[in-house]
Amino acid sequence: MDNTTDLTPFPQPKPWISAIHAYVPGKSKGADGRPLTKLSANENPLGTSAAALAARADAAAPALYPDPDSNALRAALGDLHGVPAARIVMGTGSDEILHIAAQAYAGPGDEIIYVRYGFSVYDIAARRCGATPIVAPDADYGTDVDALLALVTDRTRVVFVANPNNPTGSFLPAGDLARLHAALPSDVLLVVDQAYGEYVAPADEDGALALAERAGNVLVTRTFSKIYGLAGERIGWGTGADHIIDALNRIRGPFNLSNTAQAMALAAVADQAFVEASRTHNLEQRTRFVAALEAMGNHGIRPLPSQANFVLILFEGALSAQTVYEGLMEHGYITRWLPNQGLPHGLRITIGTAAQMDEIAAAIRQMAERA
Repeated sequence: MDNTTDLTPFPQPKPWISAIHAYVPGKSKGADGRPLTKLSANENPLGTSAAALAARADAAAPALYPDPDSNALRAALGDLHGVPAARIVMGTGSDEILHIAAQAYAGPGDEIIYVRYGFSVYDIAARRCGATPIVAPDADYGTDVDALLALVTDRTRVVFVANPNNPTGSFLPAGDLARLHAALPSDVLLVVDQAYGEYVAPADEDGALALAERAGNVLVTRTFSKIYGLAGERIGWGTGADHIIDALNRIRGPFNLSNTAQAMALAAVADQAFVEASRTHNLEQRTRFVAALEAMGNHGIRPLPSQANFVLILFEGALSAQTVYEGLMEHGYITRWLPNQGLPHGLRITIGTAAQMDEIAAAIRQMAERA
């Protein structure tokens, strides 16, 4: 049958769904299908806590439904962060919580603001519920509080801020975050996405958890995908005022964390020594890597300041980001080139092992000298 002549009507998605550009995850293979060392998705190079791996064997049988409310895990997170368990909501990764936050508080005719060069899921979350995404200008690839506030209108319902930001690594200090919140209308939900929050030194943390505890319009989200090394289990959580958590619990997925995910996350929370080792490793290797890149500044190579487990490198000279991206694949590494996020001159590289970062820095220097 010639389908070109078939005029039978078929279901059409809503126009705001058709406008979504699907999320593109970090690649793990080269164009020829060859497996590469993956430094494109900000995974933990130390892997997963041994305690979390051991907990897989103790997880409830797959034939049984998991605890729908993840009670033991919420209690453990509450004890660790000084947050009442009743004010914690669990998600299938923090992505689920970001999506349902938009869905709960915004819809057609409403606006959701995020910062240029922010996490690409924010645009999807806004469009998914029919809201209009509004993109605030950046301040040298970081969050510009004043520019963001200038875009707030009576149609604004949600503001997304990633801190540290992905993909730039920039960080908004506690004073600036407090100023942003203080200037927002009380009926606007401020979502502080702390997917990389554990990589920030405790002395430098942004105060978002304390803000969520005392304010009625703040939601903080976190994930087990990064420093805990549990990306494959899809575990996220959020905390905010009782009424926010109640709204999110009404629409989150039922049984959204599997038995295995809950068991492994519970063991991971108890193993804070692994978290500290991961934070220390990241700081040491990121510092070394950035220093090596800064030594190439005369070649137009600029690493942006980062508080996360990656570095965004801007190539502003003869050597292009695309050339380095393709060149690193020849060396066996896949990184994240970002032309689809308005950063054709940017390459985001996850912090890996010491040997990996040394090899990548040496490869970039060779390419710069050739260019």
